[in-house]
Amino acid sequence: MNIAVIGAQWGDEGKGKIVDLLTGHVSVVARYQGGHNAGHTVIVGEERFILHLLPSGILHQGVRCIIGNGVVVDPDALFKEVDLLETQGIDVGDRLLISDKAHLILPYHRELEVLSEARRGDRKIGTTSRGIGPSYEDKVGRRGIRLADLSDRTDDGPLAHAIRENVSVRNRAVGGAEVGWRVVHSEVRAAWDRLEPWVGDASLALTREIEAGSCVLFEGAQGTMLDIDHGTYPFVSSSNGTVGGICTGLGVGPRAVGAVLGIAKAYTTRVGEGPLPTELHGPEGDELRESGREYGASTGRPRRCGWYDAVAVRYAVRINGIDALALTKMDVLDGLAEIPICTGYRYHGGVITEFPSNGSALSECEPIYERLPGWDSPTAGIRRYEDLPAAARTYVSRLEEVTGVPVAIVSTGSDRADTILVKDGLIDRWQLERTVAAPAP
Repeated sequence: MNIAVIGAQWGDEGKGKIVDLLTGHVSVVARYQGGHNAGHTVIVGEERFILHLLPSGILHQGVRCIIGNGVVVDPDALFKEVDLLETQGIDVGDRLLISDKAHLILPYHRELEVLSEARRGDRKIGTTSRGIGPSYEDKVGRRGIRLADLSDRTDDGPLAHAIRENVSVRNRAVGGAEVGWRVVHSEVRAAWDRLEPWVGDASLALTREIEAGSCVLFEGAQGTMLDIDHGTYPFVSSSNGTVGGICTGLGVGPRAVGAVLGIAKAYTTRVGEGPLPTELHGPEGDELRESGREYGASTGRPRRCGWYDAVAVRYAVRINGIDALALTKMDVLDGLAEIPICTGYRYHGGVITEFPSNGSALSECEPIYERLPGWDSPTAGIRRYEDLPAAARTYVSRLEEVTGVPVAIVSTGSDRADTILVKDGLIDRWQLERTVAAPAP
C-alpha cells in the first residue's frame, strides 16, 4: 500500500523523521512539490542529516528517490546536498531520478525574490529568499525553464532565447549592475553535464514501479497551512503541499495515493509572517522555543511557537483525507503544569469551530482553550505507549477526540528509535515494529 506523508500544520512538523521511519518498508520515495527551502532533519544514532531537496528516503540504500515535476530545482543547491551526503557516507549514485518537466531555479530568481520581499514592507511574506516563488511565477507565466530544456546545446536555440528574455526582465527589475545572459547560459549548460544522468520521465517511472508492486511513499514539503490554495493566503508557499499536489506534482492518478498520514507537533510552530492564533509571546513562548530547539533547519530562523490548534488540524484532516496522525515532539511538553488545547475561536462576539478562509478574520480570532493537566515524569525516549505518564496518554486521547482521527505514532525524541507505535490499521499494514528497530543506514 502506498502512503502519503502530509504536514498538518504550518510546516516543520517533523516529517523527515517519520518518512525515514517508514522508508524501511517502501521501494520508492517521491517528492512532489516545493524547493530547497524545506528542511527535513533526520537523526540516526550520533549522525544528523539535514535534507532540503532530496527525498528523505535517500538515506536508505536500495530505495529509489524521485523528484517530481511539481518541484523547482536549484542545481547548485542539489549538488551541494549530494556532495555533503557523500561526506557522510551516503552515496546517491543512480538511485535519484528527477522529472524532466521540473522547473529550474536560477540566480536571477533569488534576486527577484529579495526585491519582491523588500517592496512589500510590512506586508512581507517571510520567504527564505531562495528563488522558489519567482521560479513558480515563471512556470505559471509560461516563461520557465525546465530540465528537459537543458539538452539544447546551441548558442541561439530555445534555451538561449528563454534565458536572454528572463535575464532582461531581471535587469529591468533589479537595476544596478546588469547580469549577462551568456554567463547564466554557460552555467546552466555546465550544470546539465552533471544533471543529465538523473533526469528522465518521472511519471512513467513511478507508474511502472507501482504496476510492478513497489510500495511508494509520497513526500511533500511545508504543511497544509502553507498550501498556495488552502493555506493562510497570502502568507503561504508557492505550491500545493496538500495531498492533491501528489497527482499534479508527480503525474499519477488519485488511486495511487493509498493511505494518508498527517504529521503534527504536540504544539504549534510557524516560520515567517502570517496569522498564528495560538502564538505565545514573551517568556512562555521563548521557553517552548528553546525546549523544542525551534529554529529552521534551512535558515536558522527562530520559529513562532504556540499551543496545539485543533481547529487547524481538523481542517488539515478534512482537506487531505488524513487517515491517522503522527504526533511529534511529545517530550517537549514534559514538566508543564498544564497544557492548553485550542478547540475553537472567538470571533466578533461569537464562537467558530471551523478554520476560516479569510486570513484577516483568522488574525482577529482569539483561541478558546481547554486545559489539561501536564506530567512531571519525562516522556523523552519512551518507546512503549503504556510507559507514558497517565496524563500524557490522556493528552493524546483528547487530541484524537478533538481532531477526529486516531494517533498512530508518537515521537518522544529526535532519534529514529524514540518512537511509540500506538494503534491503527496503518501499524499492522506497515509492520512498523521492524522499521523502528532497523539499523542506521
